[in-house]
Amino acid sequence: MTANVELEKDVMTVEAQAPKETLDPTEFGFDVIDNDDLPAELAGLVDQIRGLVAATVRTDVPSAELTAVGDLVHEATRRLNAQRRESGPLVRSEENGLVRFNTLGNGVTGPANPLAPPLRLSSVTDGVEGTVTLNDAYEGPPGCVHGGWVAALLDQAVGEAAWQTGSVVMTGRLEVDYRVPTPVNMPLEVAARIDSVEGRKIHVTGEIRANGQTTAETTAIMVRIWPPLES
Repeated sequence: MTANVELEKDVMTVEAQAPKETLDPTEFGFDVIDNDDLPAELAGLVDQIRGLVAATVRTDVPSAELTAVGDLVHEATRRLNAQRRESGPLVRSEENGLVRFNTLGNGVTGPANPLAPPLRLSSVTDGVEGTVTLNDAYEGPPGCVHGGWVAALLDQAVGEAAWQTGSVVMTGRLEVDYRVPTPVNMPLEVAARIDSVEGRKIHVTGEIRANGQTTAETTAIMVRIWPPLES
């Protein structure tokens, strides 16, 4: 799986280091909310909906029960839509002095997104690591995680690893090698680390492991979009 963007040529390799500037998303028109200010009830709701999706995938209840549950979900949706944000704010969090910003509805780690697996990545010396278990709702082949979700987990990991430089980045290239099927309903270890920095290109590698075995690996180029390089 590969996506390409136009990158600078003839750049010099430099050491990865956090820029002197501090990003303030409000200067770009974004609303920001601190992660600690999110209501605990939101996390509870998201977890319940995630469980609802997993239950729907495997349910075999009678049609009448499906209709009854559908009516309950319809009513719940109506109530949640009674008060909506015009757009999702950025969520600010801090770990070991490093400030991160995430979208509230991020498809992999968004705290308000029931579709997002409960992946939580933590900073380590040279990157990030975390664990996650994907249930049957993320299945592709029988008993295996869909390849698109494997790539999504790796994309998130390499992006957060690149954030360790203090830069805002976007994916320029993501290549995924699927070694063996990644199982559902089993704890997965997800990790990524920075290999090198060349101008605004940040080279990152990562992998997913299940029961100690590497199931997928990635090499990626993350493109630094903020702050601009010093001339």
